[in-house]
Amino acid sequence: MPEQTTGAAAVLDTEDLRSTIAEILDVDPSEVTDTADFKEDLDVDSLLALEILVTLERKYQVKMEESNLQLMRSFKVVHDLLAEKLAA
Repeated sequence: MPEQTTGAAAVLDTEDLRSTIAEILDVDPSEVTDTADFKEDLDVDSLLALEILVTLERKYQVKMEESNLQLMRSFKVVHDLLAEKLAA
């Protein structure tokens, strides 16, 4: 019986997510590195952070708590939070 890919890995494309965030921030996707600090390196303010959150909710059909806004400081954190939501 062939193995099937299930869960977040099948749904969450890392580069697509990177492009989506870059588009919201109006920066080149190469600037949205795994470790770039959104606030310090990419000038993300609270409104932009909220826009990222809302866009990801719509795109991936998940509910993100507003308390996650404080955690969403880097691409890696956003990716991990989203992967967790999609796996649930």
